[in-house]
Amino acid sequence: MDLVEIAPQADPPVCKIIDFGKYQYEQQKKEKIQKKKQHVTVLKEIRLHPNTDTHDFDFKVRHAENFLGDGNKVKVSVIFKGRELAYTDLGRELLEKFVERLTDVSTVEGEIKFEGRAMHAILAPTKTRKKK
Repeated sequence: MDLVEIAPQADPPVCKIIDFGKYQYEQQKKEKIQKKKQHVTVLKEIRLHPNTDTHDFDFKVRHAENFLGDGNKVKVSVIFKGRELAYTDLGRELLEKFVERLTDVSTVEGEIKFEGRAMHAILAPTKTRKKK
């Protein structure tokens, strides 16, 4: 048995006579359980091009809905190659359409940004459904 200081910030400090090895083991178990219950948000990326067809667009929207339903954030990128850079307005329209389709399950973090050869928007889930 050991004399262990349980709450040093209390006035007077709280001490107990306990088995220190068992105490450490229980603390590790509590930390492990708390870590297990923690949810880590993951950023998933969906890449599009300005000339993405409607079926492919719908397919990507469904994937984004699944990602958002699982509680992950989604980064939607429109990538421009070569002469596509002249048509950034088509990319912006595509991104705005994508965001509009997902307004019921997500919110936009920040605004649409143009960086290098890509235009980005980050979507965060509004509500999470529980995994089965």
